[in-house]
Amino acid sequence: MAIYNATLSKIDKEETKRYAGLKNIDFNDDLINKACLEAQLLAVPKGCWELYDYDPAIGCIMSPQPLFIDSSKVLKLFCCAEKVAVMTVTIGEDIENFITQEFKNGNYAFSLLLDAAATTAVEMLADNINNFINITANKQGYSTTYRFSPGYGDWNITIQPEILQITNANLINVTTTDSCMLLPRKSVTAAIGFIPKNTNNKNSKHNCNECKQINCHARKES
Repeated sequence: MAIYNATLSKIDKEETKRYAGLKNIDFNDDLINKACLEAQLLAVPKGCWELYDYDPAIGCIMSPQPLFIDSSKVLKLFCCAEKVAVMTVTIGEDIENFITQEFKNGNYAFSLLLDAAATTAVEMLADNINNFINITANKQGYSTTYRFSPGYGDWNITIQPEILQITNANLINVTTTDSCMLLPRKSVTAAIGFIPKNTNNKNSKHNCNECKQINCHARKES
């Protein structure tokens, strides 16, 4: 088990604009900068991850409570994997409470930007842990797939409680609602496949142009 306590030196302004739907719109830079700084100050970045053997023949993560993957996209992604890393990250609930209060106070534009900055922050945290996992894989003789999260593609979010269980997410106080939404809200779970080096797996790299979720705010420009 690996617990990751991190700091965010800054929040990416351009990513914040993208999540806010302002990528190609001239907007008040001062307000965006204020939202990014506020998010940086309020975020409490934490993460945990585990590495398990994986059986691609039956699509099973061999955790103490074996987790069978019921997503055709994830099964295809992990078709050559021998291990799978599963992760949970969060930036805590303080920032959510602040966003809610700003909205109640009528600061609608700022609360929207702060929410986008918080989304950027948790994705940056996920990137940081992803990079650490990549280094771990490389040392063990593996390359990695891109990370895949429940709720994307055909991987149902109902798997979230099981992901939280096998990542020991209780140690960083991440839970789910009855509808399997993560709490705190600015949290992410994901799985990453470990593939033996020199294995030809064309499915290991992500391509937004192949994704059917055309209205996704996380979509990268081609």
